[in-house]
Amino acid sequence: MTTMNRIGVYFIGARGNVATTAIIGATAIAQGRMPATGMVSDGPEFKGLPLVGLQDMVFGGADVSTIPLHEKAIELGQARILPEQLARELRDEMAAQEKQIHTVKGFAFGAVPEGGYFAELTRIEERLSRFRSDNNLERVVVVNLCSTEPHFAETPDFDTPEDLMQALPKAGGGFCTGTLLAALAALRQGCAYINFTPSQASELPALRKIARESRLPHAGKDGKTGETLLKTVLGPMFLARNLKVLSWVGNNFLGNNDGAVLDAPASKDSKLRQKDAALREMLGGAFVKTDIQYVPSLGDWKTAWDLIHFQGFLGTPMTMTFTWQGCDSALAAPLVLDLVRLTTLAWQREESGMLAQLAPFFKNPLDGHTHDFHQQMAGLYTWVDTVRAETARERK
Repeated sequence: MTTMNRIGVYFIGARGNVATTAIIGATAIAQGRMPATGMVSDGPEFKGLPLVGLQDMVFGGADVSTIPLHEKAIELGQARILPEQLARELRDEMAAQEKQIHTVKGFAFGAVPEGGYFAELTRIEERLSRFRSDNNLERVVVVNLCSTEPHFAETPDFDTPEDLMQALPKAGGGFCTGTLLAALAALRQGCAYINFTPSQASELPALRKIARESRLPHAGKDGKTGETLLKTVLGPMFLARNLKVLSWVGNNFLGNNDGAVLDAPASKDSKLRQKDAALREMLGGAFVKTDIQYVPSLGDWKTAWDLIHFQGFLGTPMTMTFTWQGCDSALAAPLVLDLVRLTTLAWQREESGMLAQLAPFFKNPLDGHTHDFHQQMAGLYTWVDTVRAETARERK
């Protein structure tokens, strides 16, 4: 395994809540201002692993928003998403990070980007190449944190890299999304890729083949931070006790920009495809339904109400209800940093393709064999033990 150098971290959606929280959090922890609470990779199970340090991450990215990163951080502080005093103390550092972020036009789903899809792909690739060269980086991890995009039809054009590249120059509106193009650009530029959103990206056959042939790791999709995390913890409990779940229904209320985006039916449908998948696969014939409502006053505090109707011994009906209220960005940001560290470690070990060991971080894990959170964590710990043993042998 080669020596760990600085790692480029390129966020798609770099001025959003999650990216801003991740950047200021990494800076604060690296300076010793804050503890790493919420970061899985800071736990005792990961001690002794050659993980990239937060101080060795070089952040950059792209966003359609023009709000400077340091102003965004103060805005998040005023919204209680992070300590406002911390945002003010790190204003200079965040202003310096702002210089690494590209302001882009983007394009709405259904529209053709300026100059066509291939031209947009070229622009993204040029930005990634410039970020790498400007910072003298050997490795770059691209992380998709942009808002959920509508689902598009996965035609045969997405079966192979050759088919996809031939289709892009002549494709009409609705062929694909900006998320897909960014993932394609990342892999073509030799970057590792993480999809923290439910949008279609590196799981498509053409992109999987590029990753495999280029020996690049990728992971996704849709970060598991709150209600779905609880579902994948509680669902196996009912199965283990042989209790029959009849119905599991939930309502989600959120008020940040993601809530506004998910208020659009096409984006909501894309999100709900991921949220319900875990329970449907675990519980089989149970009635499973989740809805998402936009409540502007809630801001970043997502509230989930769940009702579980189940049968016990002799068919006795029972119910369980729970309310989850969590700050979305504060839950997601540390996991994003974990994913960068673990993906980089896998890359250093010359692992490529879909990283099955990262399943516990996602609602719909690529190449994950189970939605059971406990089994997923066991798989991650098994991988960690293997890495630790190999590292110990190399140090002798």
